[in-house]
Amino acid sequence: MYYSSGNYEAFARPRKPEGVEDKTAWFVGAGLASMSGAAFLIRDGRMPGNKITLFEELKLPGGALDGIKEPKKGFVIRGGREMENHFECLWDLFRSIPSMELEDASVLDEFYWLNKDDPNSSLQRATVRRGEDAHTDGKFTLSDRAQKDVVKVFLATREEMENKRIDEVFSKDFLESNFWMYWRTMFAFEEWHSALEMKLYLHRFIHHIGGLPDFSALKFTKYNQYESLVLPLYRWLLDQGVTFRFDTTVTDVDFDLTADRKQATRLHWVSEGDVGGIDLGPDDLLFMTIGSLTENSDEGDHHTPAKLDEGPAPAWDLWRKISAKDPAFGRPEVFAGDISKTKWESATVTTLDERIPRYIQKICKRDPFSGKVVTGGIVTVRDSSWLMSWTVNRQPHFKQQPKDQIVVWVYSLFVDVPGDYVKKTMQECAGEEITQEWLYHLGVPEAEIPEMAASAAKTVPCMMPYVTAFFMPRQAGDRPDVVPENSVNFAFIGQFSETSRDCIFTTEYSVRTGMEAAYRLLDLERGVPEVFNSTYDIRKLLAATSRLRDGKELRLPGPSLVRKKLTAKLDSTEIGEMLKEYELLPDE
Repeated sequence: MYYSSGNYEAFARPRKPEGVEDKTAWFVGAGLASMSGAAFLIRDGRMPGNKITLFEELKLPGGALDGIKEPKKGFVIRGGREMENHFECLWDLFRSIPSMELEDASVLDEFYWLNKDDPNSSLQRATVRRGEDAHTDGKFTLSDRAQKDVVKVFLATREEMENKRIDEVFSKDFLESNFWMYWRTMFAFEEWHSALEMKLYLHRFIHHIGGLPDFSALKFTKYNQYESLVLPLYRWLLDQGVTFRFDTTVTDVDFDLTADRKQATRLHWVSEGDVGGIDLGPDDLLFMTIGSLTENSDEGDHHTPAKLDEGPAPAWDLWRKISAKDPAFGRPEVFAGDISKTKWESATVTTLDERIPRYIQKICKRDPFSGKVVTGGIVTVRDSSWLMSWTVNRQPHFKQQPKDQIVVWVYSLFVDVPGDYVKKTMQECAGEEITQEWLYHLGVPEAEIPEMAASAAKTVPCMMPYVTAFFMPRQAGDRPDVVPENSVNFAFIGQFSETSRDCIFTTEYSVRTGMEAAYRLLDLERGVPEVFNSTYDIRKLLAATSRLRDGKELRLPGPSLVRKKLTAKLDSTEIGEMLKEYELLPDE
């Protein structure tokens, strides 16, 4: 396997691998990583779909990309994924998956046209004082010291950032900036999370720094991502003959391990109470999703809090068993060993009449019933004790959703701190109480909050113990390589496997690991699209520098006369022209 870019590789079709008809493929999990891996085996590896089986603990596919209507509770979305135009592997996949909405169009076509017609942006990124505009005004408010922090982390080696927390490498100036508020709430970073992952994010999305304050860098699907992404892919895989075995928990994997060869030899599972398994030979390819950000999620309802489930976690327990067999298989306890640092809670609010939408419209400055972009991303309640954020995507967010309802997603990073109105922690609150806290910060008069929360909405809270497990400080070897050295028939996929340069908590990372695993184990002769190279593009770096300085020009060193001479010399060069183009030097 190798990485590539450009149309030559992008449009090439690899030749059919020799002997692929004799191979079978087994996937642990039916999340996006597994489903995409199966699709690449079929599309690019020409493996017959009926030779592929996916085992899934749940009753439906999609993993963390969920979206469902619970008959008694209401609509539920545990989380959402922000996407951008340079998710190279994701779009490579969905250019081949037929749309369920549009005739003679792919999922990529549908997504592309939608975001052309209705581009994303936020008109109010943050609020204070119960619904007032926080007037972040697109500014990052990074002091000179905070800017130096960013540059230092950006230029550091990966090794220098290993096992370090964000608050160990960034100053108080940085942590008090608008930049950090935008960043932490958009990506769900905490101060104790991985400085290494923060660095990878800076490199990965340097081309979108300018779009961070107003979310103009982001693109979203028409409906929730289960209906817009998972279902079309699931239908396509079924049409190819792929087998899905739901209600099946893989409990262990046996290996034959020597110094120069590693082979998976048996798969063990429990399916609807029955113990099963299958022997694996060199032609039986095994793709294992390890860990899970949504494992042991618990849903409450409008009158019941969600519970924090710290009990057995099958996805993590499987990785623990596997990792004990070889040091190359990673260290799961690095990520799953401290739930207090990896949990947060979300809530799905469904409005039932026109009262709450009026307050939503006042803040987002758009009609939430228009069918177009509403908030354009999360609105952060900057002075919320919970550090609450909420978003309204295009409506209806579910195909079954009544036209007079709005589905809102709310989440908080500080779930153990008492609220500003409710005076309880989010973790202790039922859906109705979470709604009260949210309505308080929307600016609803306090006298109206209890009745409005009781009758104008139905809310489902969801506690996720491991939702930011992959952000825990780590070092090389804590995550296993997608295909460990000397592996002949198995791969690790998903958010807890290791691949070069990309960053986690994205749909792209899941698809990339599935693609790399399929290409490696079938030895396909087409390049995997490399991570977008904005971090090596001087134009993107200059544009980001200008934005991080809130448009302030660079101050060249030395006395005024020396600066003038330096500016004059730069004027006659390409460098000077570029510095002026990106407003880093005065255009005199």
